[in-house]
Amino acid sequence: MKTMRSTLLLLLLVPLTQPVPSTQQDSHVISEYGSDNSEETMFSQDDEDKYQDGKNIKEKVPMIIPDENSFQLQRDETVTSLPTKRENDEMPTCLLCVCLSGSVYCEEVDIDAVPPLPKESAYLYARFNKIKKLTAKDFADMPNLRRLDFTGNLIEDIEDGTFSKLSLLEELSLAENQLLRLPVLPSKLILLNAKHNKIKSRGIKANAFKKLNKLSFLYLDHNALESVPPNLPESLRIIHLQFNNITSVTDDTFCKSNDTRYIRDRIEEIRLEGNPIILGKHPNSFICLKRLPIGSYF
Repeated sequence: MKTMRSTLLLLLLVPLTQPVPSTQQDSHVISEYGSDNSEETMFSQDDEDKYQDGKNIKEKVPMIIPDENSFQLQRDETVTSLPTKRENDEMPTCLLCVCLSGSVYCEEVDIDAVPPLPKESAYLYARFNKIKKLTAKDFADMPNLRRLDFTGNLIEDIEDGTFSKLSLLEELSLAENQLLRLPVLPSKLILLNAKHNKIKSRGIKANAFKKLNKLSFLYLDHNALESVPPNLPESLRIIHLQFNNITSVTDDTFCKSNDTRYIRDRIEEIRLEGNPIILGKHPNSFICLKRLPIGSYF
């Protein structure tokens, strides 16, 4: 009887000892209360659970072993990302040079040919490079060019048609090259600088300057000329022929032997020093000039 009563008492007390499940509202309150340390609480609780379960050990991190194909892919990507030599060789002109308001500056960039120019180019400065030859193709469809400067290159030859279509070209500098002759020159040229070359008299055609009615400045000093170029235009103001091999001048070199009244009033300076000529032996050669040439008279 006493045993039966104990059993009944246990059966009645068991439901009363079960924990009451927490409601959603209680969990929310607890979460808000511990919000400042929620991350720390989360890791602490996790560590405690692992300890209680006997699993408080380091997790194994899966290792990814790259195969041969992945290494090959990386190598391929590395190779393709590097610019090839051909791409550098074909670098656009305005990256290799400086393009500014119709002017292209390609000075001291070691080019050995004229680079492709923007269509609107009016001035090209290609000084101190390694250009050896100029051709008509270099300036095809470039009607706006007004000034070309190739000082300090290695130019040995210029095709006769190179400048023929440059109807606006006014200034041409070919100084300090290896030229043996002059090409056909454009008709509107105002300045020609071809000093410090190897030009001989036979390298200049008889009518090379005859039709250049705007030519004002002619620099042919430090060459190998044996005589003054013939048919110099009336428009010339400055003529530099010093340090050549000129041995003689005639009455028609600068003046007109058949016109004693002729005065060449535009010429401001003629330089003939450094030539094997005694100017004093040719007095009639300068009677039309306002100023005597610079040179040796005795």
